[in-house]
Amino acid sequence: MSLWARLSPLPGGRWIFSRALGVIVPYSGTVGAMVTEFGAGRAEVRIRERRRLRNHLGSVHAVALANLGELATGLAVISALPPGSRGIVTSLHIAFHKKARGVLTCRCATRLPPSDGERVEHRVSAAILDEAGDSVADVTATWLLGSDPRAPKP
Repeated sequence: MSLWARLSPLPGGRWIFSRALGVIVPYSGTVGAMVTEFGAGRAEVRIRERRRLRNHLGSVHAVALANLGELATGLAVISALPPGSRGIVTSLHIAFHKKARGVLTCRCATRLPPSDGERVEHRVSAAILDEAGDSVADVTATWLLGSDPRAPKP
């Protein structure tokens, strides 16, 4: 969050943040996502269609869309977690509505349940839209949230 706060207002800062995120989370980096919004339980992430993301039908591959949805839900969850907490995906569901082409935007917003540090499952939904604003896919991720055992104790 602090890296986003420092970089996002700068010219090219969102691009730098997005590339750094791809280094920190290498598999998510494979889709070349651009983070355009991040914070307070929300995230918006974009990808553009290109050859390496296409399937045999000439549209963006289903797994690239799932990757985009998981990344957006993860950023929204992370931005809402209290300090000393962490989350991990335990299930991912995606429903496809039309062929994915062009620039695709995934939007996610969530409000986390109150927590006392105990493990809790939290379901988060995200919508993937094309440039016309048509729904391409809906992603639902279940995140297991809880205390990070690596976090310093108060």
